[in-house]
Amino acid sequence: MSYNAVLPSESQQLRRGRSWLRVLLIGLCLFVLTTIALFWTSNPNMYPTVILIGNFLVPVVFVAFLYDHRHFSALTPWTIATSFCIGGVLGVLGASFLEALVFRSPIDPNKSLSLTNALLIGFIEEGCKIVAVMLVARRIPHTSQMDGLLLGGAVGMGFAALESTGYAFTVFLVSGGHVSSSIILTIIRGLLAPFGHGVWTAILGAALFRASGPRHFRITIPVILTYIVVSLLHGLWDGLPHTIYFIIPPGIPFSVVTVSLSVIGVVLLTILYRHSISQQREQVLFSHLHPQ
Repeated sequence: MSYNAVLPSESQQLRRGRSWLRVLLIGLCLFVLTTIALFWTSNPNMYPTVILIGNFLVPVVFVAFLYDHRHFSALTPWTIATSFCIGGVLGVLGASFLEALVFRSPIDPNKSLSLTNALLIGFIEEGCKIVAVMLVARRIPHTSQMDGLLLGGAVGMGFAALESTGYAFTVFLVSGGHVSSSIILTIIRGLLAPFGHGVWTAILGAALFRASGPRHFRITIPVILTYIVVSLLHGLWDGLPHTIYFIIPPGIPFSVVTVSLSVIGVVLLTILYRHSISQQREQVLFSHLHPQ
């Protein structure tokens, strides 16, 4: 995986990019157009296109947003894209195997999880995703907390995109081929995507890189505690009863539990992001004062 060691100037990095907004607008247009084409033509060949665009759109936009605000991180777009694709697949594979070993019968995505099962899934999936981060980052210097945040976000969102695609296809089969049910689920999971997997793995990735040496990873007490926190957030997201709702236009229900856990995750990520910026500035200042 390539890594560009030449850092751009601070004025360039502090200029907020807008590529994520272009990706969002183009993706939304493509999703709307392909959905209209699917229903207007009744062509079943359009279904995979609609579902793939719908389930990958928000995860890709989330990662593009983080990359636009990376400041002094020297990670290349290729590194981020590889982490999204390969890391996401590795995370899904690991979670699938481990969950098959832990649970005697397959988890039905259409039924509510018990809190115990949800917590187990949270610990399994967060563990698999951070291992995937370590695998894709094994050749990258582990000196920047921002790099860990970016790679964690990319792997987490790759995982989320693949998982949501699987859920949409499962709903399609269970509903007897009702395309609308699958698309509605895709839209709901897309709205929730910025507050789930990408946030949790970005938090844990930042903590891991902060504790690690340049060429090896260290699993310290703070890293373990962070892993427990994000796993609990994940498990509670899936397992707490969502009985209190508020409605947003055009009539989509949102659970108070989901919103509360989303706020906690975003606040933690924001704190780590600001700390990562401070660390980057200190590293750049040190390199200017002590040139090699």
